[in-house]
Amino acid sequence: MTDARTAYPANSPLAVLNERSREVFRLIVDSYVETGEPVGSRTLSARLTQPLSPATIRAVMADLESQGLIYAPHTSAGRLPTEAGLKFFVSGLMEIGHLDPGEQSLIEARCRQSGQDLSTALENTTSLLSGLSRCAGLVFAPKAEAPLKHVEFVALADGRALVVTVNRDGLVENRVISVPPDLPPSVLTEATNYLNAHIVGRTMGEARTFVSAELDRHRSEIDTLTKKVVEDGLAVWSGGDAGGSLIVRGQANLLQDVHALDELERIRTLFEALEAKERLLSLLDIANQAEGVQIFIGSDNPLFEVSGSSLIVAPFRSSSEKIVGAIGVVGPTRLNYGRIIPLVDFTSKVLTRLIG
Repeated sequence: MTDARTAYPANSPLAVLNERSREVFRLIVDSYVETGEPVGSRTLSARLTQPLSPATIRAVMADLESQGLIYAPHTSAGRLPTEAGLKFFVSGLMEIGHLDPGEQSLIEARCRQSGQDLSTALENTTSLLSGLSRCAGLVFAPKAEAPLKHVEFVALADGRALVVTVNRDGLVENRVISVPPDLPPSVLTEATNYLNAHIVGRTMGEARTFVSAELDRHRSEIDTLTKKVVEDGLAVWSGGDAGGSLIVRGQANLLQDVHALDELERIRTLFEALEAKERLLSLLDIANQAEGVQIFIGSDNPLFEVSGSSLIVAPFRSSSEKIVGAIGVVGPTRLNYGRIIPLVDFTSKVLTRLIG
């Protein structure tokens, strides 16, 4: 049988671990993910597949500690994995699970309920991802920069109108705006005709600039009420070129299973990071770093390094294979990585198929 140590890079601590050390290390990480508490030699002895005395296990744990993979949070306490240990576990020892068919069907169905309305699909998917992972689910999509193909205003009840835009990639965006309660339907028709005559082939940013200038120059060609509807319809996408839609769901999940005040403080810091949406706009840059699921643990994580949290994120793409957004899960480092990684990966692929 080939020595498993050859599977790891020479500079990895895992490369010098024998099978016994790897099993002890795996059980320490598994216990941490399950309970968040330090685990001692006697507990490990009862869980090992090969019989080892507590004294032998303590010697193995001392070796793991010297490698920087585990540490003792308190004197005479059990051991917890270090941040470096978690990274090596995820990259070298973890067994990635598989989503059962029921969960796959649930994700597919929730996405498809939205048709081609990207904003609704992202809302539904983020909430579902939060529920399935028991963490905070988040998704970021930049403002669509593909040229517009069609714009339409649809009257709703109670002084509201629906603005529907379709771009050349086939993405549909819906926004609701306020209009005067007694607004004649003809005004919405005029606004629809005006926009489709002037902005087809332009991006949303280009359309706003063009229409604003045209309305100022040709006030006499469009009445005041229609002008307001046109401006309001475009204004719902305003906010600057760096803007985008960010959805975060399930923050309350992060407060479950908090064992100590210091962990509660880290969660509070994480909440502050989640609320700082301008920092979260770099999610797309993170997703762009490589193909597939990206995993950031603790200080790896440029967004949540202060709170010592983990981020698992994957991109989703348009029909032209361009990355148009990122979806993921954020939570304490004590995540069930083996379950959440395939969950995020599958969800991003469903969104990619929906968009494409």
